[in-house]
Amino acid sequence: MQTATAAVIPFEAVPHAPVPRAPATLEETGISYDQIGQLFVKTLYTGEATGVSVADRLRLPYAILSLLVEDLRVQRLVEVRGTSGSGSGSGTAGYRYALTDFGRDRARQYMDANHYIGPAPVPLESYVRDLKAMASVRGYVDRDRLRKGFSHLVIADSVLEQVGPAVNAGRAVFLYGPPGNGKTVIAEGMGRALGGDMYVPYAIDVDGQTVTMFDPVNHESLEATESPDEACVVATASRDRRWVRIRRPVVMVGGELTLDMLDLSFNPISKFHEAPIQMKANGGVFLVDDFGRQRMRPQDLLNRWIVPLESRVDYLTLNTGKKIEVPFHALIVFATNLDPVSLADEAFLRRIPYKIPIVDPTIEQFTHIFERDCRRRNIGFHQVMVAYLQRRHYAPFGRPLRACQPRDLLDLITALCRYRGEEPAVTRELLDAACQSYFVNEEIVRSAPPVPPASPSRLDIH
Repeated sequence: MQTATAAVIPFEAVPHAPVPRAPATLEETGISYDQIGQLFVKTLYTGEATGVSVADRLRLPYAILSLLVEDLRVQRLVEVRGTSGSGSGSGTAGYRYALTDFGRDRARQYMDANHYIGPAPVPLESYVRDLKAMASVRGYVDRDRLRKGFSHLVIADSVLEQVGPAVNAGRAVFLYGPPGNGKTVIAEGMGRALGGDMYVPYAIDVDGQTVTMFDPVNHESLEATESPDEACVVATASRDRRWVRIRRPVVMVGGELTLDMLDLSFNPISKFHEAPIQMKANGGVFLVDDFGRQRMRPQDLLNRWIVPLESRVDYLTLNTGKKIEVPFHALIVFATNLDPVSLADEAFLRRIPYKIPIVDPTIEQFTHIFERDCRRRNIGFHQVMVAYLQRRHYAPFGRPLRACQPRDLLDLITALCRYRGEEPAVTRELLDAACQSYFVNEEIVRSAPPVPPASPSRLDIH
């Protein structure tokens, strides 16, 4: 086990997600004519733009917007300011449009109701349907594919034999054991083993309420690899561009997780919602790192998820008070160095069928990790140095081996050598210096005088 992060490994056998079909008419977008008209008007609020440009921002083909644009002109909300040279061959798509004074007043009214400007939302029903279709073609991992996903780690076969079935089942997983042995990076490896791509909508429409879904922080866009035909906005596109193609997500949260992050977030200024973190992980892996150290009680999180983990359905609340049903299709991974029994009761542990201990590495695994980390840094390696480290700094103090320690000690050695103006190398003297900084000196702790109790202040004396 090891905590180093490697580049994403491509899998030739990973199935591709089904491509969302492009709407051929405004009706096929699934949202109302008025909503699209409002989005068009709000998009022009910041200044004039060509029909092609607005269509691109809405991620809709201009071909299905042309009648709507003419309608906005008839209502005197939009006017033509000229033509764009680049769009001269595209009819009205190349016209430069701007809001009239009446149109600007109307745009402000629309903005008062909702500040959202961007790709047209996808109906919730379409999101649910397409997510189920994507899940049905996800495929399964076998031993070879799993080993490729974890090829950058030193990990025991016994652990892989437990991780593989857990990934295929898509059920919740508990990774537990001492700190520093790679629980976090193993969870990330599960996402790499799944591999492949999927589509996620930029935004979702729920009864006229907009919920933003695509998050550049947690979603890695693959749009740059699209062909020109896929990005076409003048003619009918080959796919629905309201969906963005992403790498299968691996979303990680730690001690910052709160219950509020698990429900829809409504911004009273922008007046639209943002999807909760677990919904952004749908189709991928959602890692709750350092479980038990969040700013809320573990029982609160477990109670929140006890139904979704079994039914694979979550219930979220709009600012209007209406509850909506959404899929709960992420592989949930809890990683902790605490005792799982102390964090959850039997009813909850039953809903986490895969409980995988991540133990300390053996001396052979520790040596292998040390060698790999030296190779990554172009530092010479000899196993004699690991034997010295074990004999001098581990065995006398009863220190356990941790998978993260080779990386950390080599970082300290590299920093020290750079300070001295030397080429990084692994020597006994440098190992001693690194260990002196890295480990707490138990002798100093034992010999330190006890801290006297604080004396009461005058204000405490009555």
